[in-house]
Formats: sequence, C-alpha cells, structure tokens
Amino acid sequence: MERKQEVVQDVVIKFAGDSGDGMQLTGTQFTNNTALLGVDLSTFPDFPAEIRAPIGTLPGVSGFQLHFSSNSIHTPGDAYDVLVAMNAAALKVNLKHLKKGGKVIVNVDGFDAKNLRLANYPEGVNPIEDNTLEGFEVIRMDVTKMTREALKDDKMGTKEKDRAKNMFVLGFLYWMYGRDMSSTEQFLQEKFSRKPEILDSNLRVLRAGYHYGDTTETFTTQYQVEKARMKAGSYRSVMGNQALAYGLIAASVKSGLPLFLGTYPITPASDILHELSRHKNFGIRTFQAEDEIAGISAAIGAAYGGQLGVTTTSGPGMALKTEAMGLALMLELPLVIVDVQRGGPSTGLPTKTEQSDLLQAVYGRNGESPMPVLAAATPSDCFDTVYESVRIAVEHMTPVICLSDGYIANGAEPWQYPDSESLAPIHVSFKTELGHNEPKFQPYLRDDKGVRPWAVPGTPGLEHRIGGLEKENVSGNVSYDPENHQTMVKLRQEKVDKIAQYIPEQELDNGPESGKVLVLGWGSTYGVIKTVVAQLLEEGHEVAHAHLRYIRPFPRNLGELLRRYETVLIPEINNGQLIKLIRDQFLIDAKGYHKIKGEPIMKAELREEIAKYL
Repeated sequence: MERKQEVVQDVVIKFAGDSGDGMQLTGTQFTNNTALLGVDLSTFPDFPAEIRAPIGTLPGVSGFQLHFSSNSIHTPGDAYDVLVAMNAAALKVNLKHLKKGGKVIVNVDGFDAKNLRLANYPEGVNPIEDNTLEGFEVIRMDVTKMTREALKDDKMGTKEKDRAKNMFVLGFLYWMYGRDMSSTEQFLQEKFSRKPEILDSNLRVLRAGYHYGDTTETFTTQYQVEKARMKAGSYRSVMGNQALAYGLIAASVKSGLPLFLGTYPITPASDILHELSRHKNFGIRTFQAEDEIAGISAAIGAAYGGQLGVTTTSGPGMALKTEAMGLALMLELPLVIVDVQRGGPSTGLPTKTEQSDLLQAVYGRNGESPMPVLAAATPSDCFDTVYESVRIAVEHMTPVICLSDGYIANGAEPWQYPDSESLAPIHVSFKTELGHNEPKFQPYLRDDKGVRPWAVPGTPGLEHRIGGLEKENVSGNVSYDPENHQTMVKLRQEKVDKIAQYIPEQELDNGPESGKVLVLGWGSTYGVIKTVVAQLLEEGHEVAHAHLRYIRPFPRNLGELLRRYETVLIPEINNGQLIKLIRDQFLIDAKGYHKIKGEPIMKAELREEIAKYL
C-alpha cells in the first residue's frame, strides 16, 4: 500500500497513562530519538503526586509532553497535536488540551467498565463510543491485546507481558514519524543486558508496534519534521538536574576544589545526587545524610576544610536548613545551596512546579542574613547558573542560593557542549601563612571586596575560632558588643551588595530599548515569555523581554532599564514575589500576572495579559 509523506514544522505530543504504564520512559526515549535527528525540542514530564496512586484514577495519571520542531522553540507547547491516552483517566485529564482536529491514540482496553468507573465517568458513558471525541482524529488500538499477541509464545505471566505496552505505542509513533528505532533498541539492550527474557519481550513489542503502523491499511500518512536550523556544534539532550550536576563538576574541575555534596533526597532535587554519584572519577564525594540538617552541616564542614561544599533540596528541605545556612553566613564560608522549587506550602504539591521559594531564598532566615540568589531559566541554563553560583560563593566567601524548579529540573532541551576554555575562571585564594606585618591571624580582616581570607584548618599560625556566635570585627573573637554587632551586620550586607560590581549588567533578551511594555521574568517563565514577546514583535508591538539570573543583588543597571518602559509586567508561577522586590527596591508600579496551579504559564494566557497594556 502506498504511503504519503507529509512534512510538518511543529509537533506537540502528550503521552498519558497510569503511573505504571511507563509514559515517562516512552517520552524520554522518543525525546532522545528526536534529539539525535537534530530537531529542536522541549519537554515537560508530569508526575503523579503519590508514589503509587490507585491504578486507573485521575490522581494516578502520569504524563510526558514533548514539543519538537524544525524551528527554534522554547516551551513544551500549549495544546497537543497528538494525545496518547492509555486509559480513560488519561483521556479525561488531558483532552481539554488537545487541539481541535488533533490525533488521539486510545488504548481501547483502558476504557472498559472498571476503568471508566475509576475515572469517574457516569454509568453507561464511554467517551470513545459517544460524541466526546467528535472533531478529533481518533486512532483506536487495543494495545494490551496486540502486546499479548506479540508475546503469545513467551512464558511470562500476563502481568509481566502487559508491562511492555508502552513499547508498542512507542514503536507505532516511530513509524508515524518515520524514525529509526536503533537508539531505543540500544537503550533496551543496555538496560536489560542481564535480563534476556525482558529484553527480548520489549524488543519484540517495540517492533510489533512499528510493523502495525506499516502494515495496517488504516494509516496512510507518515509525518516528517526536518532538522532544525541551529548553531553548529555538538549537542545532546539534557535535563535541568543533569545540567546542574555537570555545572557543579565543571566548577570543581575549573576551580581545582574537590566537590562534596551533603544532601538528603527530596522531590524534585534527588536526581542531582544520583547524577553526581556517578562521577567519582572527578573526585566527587556524595553523602546521603540522615536528614536535611545533617546534609548541609556536612557541606559546611567540607567548605571549612577547603573543599567546594554543596547541598541540594527543595522548599521544605530549605526550611529545615535555614539555621545551618545562617551558620555558613556567620562563618563567611563558600557554600552553594541548590533549591529545586515545587508547589507548597508544607508538603504541598511535591511533583508539580512552582516559583514560590523566592522570598524564602531572599529573606527566609532568622536575623539579618543576606545571601546572593541566582535563578536558572531553562534546563541547559542550569549548567551556567550553578557554575556562576560557585564562582560567586568562592570568590566572595559567602553562601549562595541557586534556584531551579520542577519544570526545568525534569524538562529537557538540546544543549550545546561548552568548550572548557570558554568557561570563566574561578579564582580560589587560600591563606597559607601570616604576612610580614601580621603578628597574629585576623580571620575577619577584609579586602576591597569585603571578603575575609579562607584558611584551611591545620595551617600553622592560622588557628581561629568558628561557630554561630557573633564575631568581633577583624579578630573573629566572640563578641556581644552592640556596636560591633551593627558593624558586622552592615559589613556582611555590604559584601553581598558589592557583588553587583562583579556581575554583568542586565541586558534585554528581545525587543526595543524603550517602549510600552517590558515583560520582566525570572526562572522557568523564560520560554513562554520569549515565545510570546517574539510573536508580538513580529506583529509590530512595542514590547520587550528581560530575564533575571541575578536576583540578589540585582544587576546595577536594572532600575534604569525598568524606567524606560511605560509598564513593567512580571509573570510568575507564584502569588507575586519578584514583584514585591522590584516595587520595594525601585519604587516602580510593576504589574503582575500570577499563576499558582502547579503548571507552567501558557502562551495564550500570557499573550492575553500583555495585550491589556498594549
């Protein structure tokens, strides 16, 4: 049978099913396959909040969204072109985001009476039998039946056979988009090399899905997305947590400081620990402590011993670390605290994204505790942002908070490998001996940047007192003197403020140098702001985009830049936090757009908001 080949520019696919259906693995494999073709992409995994939610229920739906294009893209997309629904709950949760005329691939076995009841459909209602899917292209497949048929000669039990269902769907999509399956075949061979029975079953089902598309007369069209026009270089698909781990490794190698990670597992930051633990060849030490406090305390001990101390967490964990963060600040030691934000407060929405820890990062400690705060904007930007966090921590002898969030931590995009020579140097200066005119070590004697010396314990003649009690200026002795306390508070603040002299000035990402609207963003709102502003500029509107990496201190020219626009709009995935800092510091009547649903801001809603000020 003759097949048509149709070239498309842009595709958004959502894989959705029960948390045991392997949707994350399916999405990841399709993503890796896409990256190998040189197609631009952006992903958004969507996990259930419970470790194992009841099978077939709405809270148990697990999803993976992939946007790939021959053009440059910056978001996982708003509406889906293709929805893969493995059961009734997956369809019910995601159908509202499927484009009219879009394709919906349904596993009919997941729409039996039991699944419909678990998905809270009324008695007698079946969305694939009534007019619910009218206006969509429906591809009905009994994935369960065909998976079992492909494995009919296998001695495995039915439950074990059904675990390969996701491979059937993946194989079919590889056929639909004219892909070579070798990358996934190689992945399966590596993953199940010691389990030949499981390897064989997955490979057979993967190929069965591909051949189903190739031999069934129902499908007459294959789609092709051409290679994206990207800057020449070597690329790989990278997730935010991976990029952050690589950034820490690069900073360790570049600075010559051994890296010590003291941490406690927490969603969505745990993968940083997992990734770093694989790289002992770089001298990386990872320590999974018994709790959050022990994790950061061990990292402070490493910093005191002359190493690169790092701790990773999310909002609830950072709340537990705050007293120890104050200790690191009092000691004025370099320490990097990575906060991968999630929905709060308390346990909140552990698998959903949010930007709600900004005020916690800036103010959330007892006493006057100023710390630099940086925020990553995209999965690949996690590398550069954490690398810069290390540079500031080491060169300015201060704890630094590096913010990521669940959206970019688990999302993926193409990343061009940086050249080692292109990375900024990280200058490390240990004090090793007393100066000629220095009869006694003065651990809090500061240089022009307000930075005290870093003396490794055990260095002869450089013995000094440590601890959380207030230090006497210069000598470092314990002091309860009120005048000294005020002096030290001011000096610590001045040191952080001076960092503004050693970071770049704020630049526009896009748009005119002045005009009607400036959209000011931070963190993971980058992609949606960039996309919408670019569209509005093409239409001739006076709108610009600036995105902050440095939040404390702000870039020294930020106030002057903001005042060049009639309106400053700040979209955030919180109830309005950066906007408070901007209004306070620059006395600008900034406008806010706040979304707190555990999901990213969509292009359509942001465009509508910007339009109000144009």
